[in-house]
Amino acid sequence: MATKSKAGGEIPNNKRLKIGFVLSRSFTLSAFALFVDTLRLASDETDKSGRVFADWQVLGSTGHLIRSSCGVQLAPTSEFIDQSEFDYIAVVGGLLSVGQQVDDQTIKYLKQAATKKVPLIGVCTGTFILAEAGLMKNHETCVSWLHYPAFRELFPDHQVRADRIFNLDRDRGSCAGGSSAADLAATLVRRHISKDAERNALDVLQIEKARSALDIQPRRPLSIECEDARVRAVLLKMEGDTENLVPIDQLAASVGLSRRQLERLFAKELGSTPAQVYMRLRLDRARQLLVQTRAPLIEIAMETGFDNASHFGRLFRKFYGETPARLRAASSRR
Repeated sequence: MATKSKAGGEIPNNKRLKIGFVLSRSFTLSAFALFVDTLRLASDETDKSGRVFADWQVLGSTGHLIRSSCGVQLAPTSEFIDQSEFDYIAVVGGLLSVGQQVDDQTIKYLKQAATKKVPLIGVCTGTFILAEAGLMKNHETCVSWLHYPAFRELFPDHQVRADRIFNLDRDRGSCAGGSSAADLAATLVRRHISKDAERNALDVLQIEKARSALDIQPRRPLSIECEDARVRAVLLKMEGDTENLVPIDQLAASVGLSRRQLERLFAKELGSTPAQVYMRLRLDRARQLLVQTRAPLIEIAMETGFDNASHFGRLFRKFYGETPARLRAASSRR
């Protein structure tokens, strides 16, 4: 059976972009909606919602309703069918506090998909589900800056970054969630359907331009103001790696620069060196921990990349004009 195209010709169903969605418990509705609506609007002219160029299913191990993090519930549209029917299977995550996000049958289904070389995509915290199943090893994972510390803690042997909005790494994809789901979907539409289909979807969604995998997550680290996207990417990485310090050469390479080029860029944008800014970010993080937690000073020192409490204390006093103990005591009286 075939489907009529815009030009009146026929498109075999097996040539359409086909995506299966797996929704976790307390999944993020906005990320799922933006992803699937980008497909819907790219699949047909204007807003007719025909499945001409794309098709999609919400897959489930049972027919039970799945509750999103905002309380809206959705029903699967299909049972677990042969994974090879899909060009991609996207796992939409949500709240990490709900415990087991998907059941064992779903994990088995995803592992079988990987065995069959079906590309898997983690949307929002769907990356945690894939990583927990052992399906993100040897792949670079993109997560939100909000979830970066948790991912690092749970999967310390995985490559992860929290500066970009999404990433496509061979047969794995990942995105930070929220509006970046539309950007990732638009990239897939452009790759598998056409630029015109992408433009049609974006126009109806009132999105002027889809962002690429090179775009930086829209968050300024702490209070540092800068315009250059490469500097912001390095700052985000610095902020996320205050315990296991990343060498400046490696930070520079992550944005396609040499160490000297990065130092010149920091001098121009921030009037400081990368090492000095990294130190400031670490001390700012330590200050937050001192005020917001009751963790011992040695733990805070180690968590922010200092070898011992005395070294940490000397630098903290030099930077803030008071000792960590005095700051904590003053904050507790407020």
